[in-house]
Amino acid sequence: MSYGFSKTTAYSYERAIERVTEELAKEGFGVLTTIDVRETLKKKLNVDFTRYMILGACNPPFAYRALQAEEDIGLLLPCNVIVYEKQGATVVGAFDPMVMTQVMGNEAMRPIAEEVKQKLERVIAAV
Repeated sequence: MSYGFSKTTAYSYERAIERVTEELAKEGFGVLTTIDVRETLKKKLNVDFTRYMILGACNPPFAYRALQAEEDIGLLLPCNVIVYEKQGATVVGAFDPMVMTQVMGNEAMRPIAEEVKQKLERVIAAV
């Protein structure tokens, strides 16, 4: 994907969510929100969907720096990390924060986005 990075992992869906959460914590992120897409779609639309979880991850020091550089960055926060099942495998992925720098054109965001990207890449690689 051009706006993020992902990989297929040997972990089960449940274990991948646990591992992603653990690895995010190692990089200074907490999970502020969890959206169970499957459950939500079943409840709201009565449709069946694959297991798919969106984790809204936040690293407060980086969020603070980003907000100082660009007040409207809140439109793009928190950093979304996804875990879902596809053809019997589990996929984990994260939004590439460098995409934000292209969207807003604020050069002050580039070093922040680069550091966050490195952290998220380590998270995905570790799962």
